[in-house]
Amino acid sequence: MSGKDFYRDTLGRIERSAERLGLEEGIREILKYPRRVVEVYLPVRMDDGSLKVFWGCRVQHNSARGPYKGGIRYHESTDLEEVKALAALMTFKSAVADIPFGGAKGGVACNPKALSRGELERITRRYTAALANDIGPYTDIPAPDVGTNPQTMAWIVDTYSQLKGRKVPEVVTGKPVSIGGSQGREEATGRGVAICAEEAMRHMGLDVQSASIAIQGFGNVGTYAALALAERGCRIIAVSDSRGGKYDPRGLPIGALLEHKRRTGSVVGFKDGSDIGSDQVLEVECDVLIPAALQNAITGGNANGVRAKIVVEGANGPTSPEADEVLRRKGVMVVPDILANSGGVIVSYFEWTQNLRREYWELEEVREKLERRLTCQFKKVLETSDEFGVPLRDGAFILGVKRVAEALETLGLFP
Repeated sequence: MSGKDFYRDTLGRIERSAERLGLEEGIREILKYPRRVVEVYLPVRMDDGSLKVFWGCRVQHNSARGPYKGGIRYHESTDLEEVKALAALMTFKSAVADIPFGGAKGGVACNPKALSRGELERITRRYTAALANDIGPYTDIPAPDVGTNPQTMAWIVDTYSQLKGRKVPEVVTGKPVSIGGSQGREEATGRGVAICAEEAMRHMGLDVQSASIAIQGFGNVGTYAALALAERGCRIIAVSDSRGGKYDPRGLPIGALLEHKRRTGSVVGFKDGSDIGSDQVLEVECDVLIPAALQNAITGGNANGVRAKIVVEGANGPTSPEADEVLRRKGVMVVPDILANSGGVIVSYFEWTQNLRREYWELEEVREKLERRLTCQFKKVLETSDEFGVPLRDGAFILGVKRVAEALETLGLFP
């Protein structure tokens, strides 16, 4: 799906939710379009001495419920339409999680795998300097996304702090713990996926202790989801990464598999289980399928092959609109991304709160707060879906749109 198609699909979901809620036309327009778009061009000296200019942007979608919040992605295919769609989704993800943030997203068009650490640092510092007047702890709080990580956030903290003349760790979330990051932030998105999977299984009357799980994508989200579900007694029967996958209906030993992945960079070659293709994981018979790799993994072309009872979206936009309809007809419950992978933004909120108060929370406190909040909001989305007679994705969007619209209507318009 192109960035343009992704944005068009996102606008359509917002429009349909607003229509179901009977919102006035003016509120609908505010909800659909970003408040502000900043484009920047970043001249960077490369390791070979050449000068290269990189395109970047920051899209601030809506701040009715709080400061703009959203990640920064480094990817060669990043474009403005994609970032606008992701910024809008962040607005409603924050609202569904019921945290006091709006939505934003940023990006730099580059291939981080082809850049040295020094080049990445110079790009990041140049990007931060270009946006120094547009971000801030009470304005817009970035975080890691595709192609960025805690080290990227550390460079942003240092650059921003140098420009402001004081230490400002709360300008970003997803930082290393050593400079003010939160315990539990690295695992938060995957752990949140596991919490939502458990709630969905309970709702469907499945036994969590004996449930079978298949995971496409064994990066940060997939690995932490696997660990958290294994803790709950589930069998992880299939996993895959970009190079291939492993399958064992009795359950794969996740600890040993993770060690193999760390050592070799892939699950391919692991001694246990049968070899399967990356996409074959989507068609494994299981209780829960977690697509945690790329957008548009489940399409109208392969959705009929899905044999899971529940799909829990670990990635952003892994199910196309056509696939959604196929899965609905098959009776598959889909827990949408704006609910299922909201653990990251929830613990980002916890990190921001700790930074502002100069507090430190232990890991168990962070985990307990995350589980309590996600469990509560899962139930709210279920209630909304039942009220409107729609699938969970539509229920989540309706709930998010309703909460943002209520904030806009309450605030009114500044003349």
